[in-house]
Amino acid sequence: MSLQAFGLIILAGLIHAGWNIAAKRAGGDARFAFFTSILNMIVWAPLGWWLGRDVVPLWGTKEWSIVALSGLLHVLYYVVLLRGYRKADLTVVYPLARGTGPLLSSMIAITFLGESLSAWGGLGIAAVVGGVFLIAGGPGMLRAAKDKDSTSRTRIRKGMLYGVLTGVFIASYTVVDGYAVKVMLLSPILVDYMGNLVRIPLLAPVALRKPQELKALWKAQWKYALLVAVVSPIAYVLVLYAMQTAPMSHVAPAREVSMLFAALIGGHLLKEGDRKARILGAVLIAVGVTALGLG
Repeated sequence: MSLQAFGLIILAGLIHAGWNIAAKRAGGDARFAFFTSILNMIVWAPLGWWLGRDVVPLWGTKEWSIVALSGLLHVLYYVVLLRGYRKADLTVVYPLARGTGPLLSSMIAITFLGESLSAWGGLGIAAVVGGVFLIAGGPGMLRAAKDKDSTSRTRIRKGMLYGVLTGVFIASYTVVDGYAVKVMLLSPILVDYMGNLVRIPLLAPVALRKPQELKALWKAQWKYALLVAVVSPIAYVLVLYAMQTAPMSHVAPAREVSMLFAALIGGHLLKEGDRKARILGAVLIAVGVTALGLG
C-alpha cells in the first residue's frame, strides 16, 4: 500500500470516528439518516454539479445501475443494523457486524477481483478483525452466549444473525463502491453523491410516515445531521480514493482504524469492564493497520 493511500485511510478513520460520535449523541433512527441525506444533497450540490455536469449526462445503464445498487445497499445496511439493535443487544450485533464486514470484503476482493494477499496483508486482516471484535464488545457477546435462559439465548441468536447480515451489507457496498471507482473508474465524489440521491427516495416513506414526530426530531437533531452531512462524505470519499490505488482487501479492514480513534476520542478505551480486552483490541488494530500498510 502506498504512503498516500495509507495516509488517506488514517485521515478517513479519524473523521469517521468523529462523525459517528456526533450521530450517536443525536440518538437517531432512519429519520436521522433521511435528514443527513437531504442536507448532504444540499451542502454538496455545488461540487456534485461541478464534477458531474459533463460526466453524468454520458452515463449509461451500467453506471446508473452501479450507483443505484450502491445507494440501495447503504440503505439496507442501515435498516438491518437498526432492526438488529431493536431485536437484539448491541453487544452482540455490533462486534459481529464490524468484524465480518471487512473480513468478507477482503475475501470477495481476493476471490472474485483477482487481488493477491501477502503474508503482511493476511496478518493485518487477522489482527484488525480480532481487534475490532475485542474493542467493540466481543467478550460481552461470548459471555451472553453462555446464558442458560432460553429467552436470552434466542435473543443472542437473533443478534448474531443480524450482526452477520449487517456485515454482509457492509462488505457488499464496499465491494460495489470499490468496483465503481477501481474498475469502472468513476469519480469517488460522484459515486458517493449520486448514491446519496438514491438513498433519499428509499428513506422517504419511513421518514414521512409521522409528520409531527418528524418535525420534532428535526428541531432536536438538525445540528447533528448537518455536521454528519458535511463531514461523513469526506471520510468515505477518502476511502474510495485510497481504493483506486491500493488493494480493496487491504483498504476495507484498514479503515476499521476508526474504531480505535472512536474509542480514544469517546473515552471508552479505559472505562470499567473488559478494559484489558479493549486495550488488547486497540493494540491489535494498530498492529494490523500497520501490517496492511506494509503489505
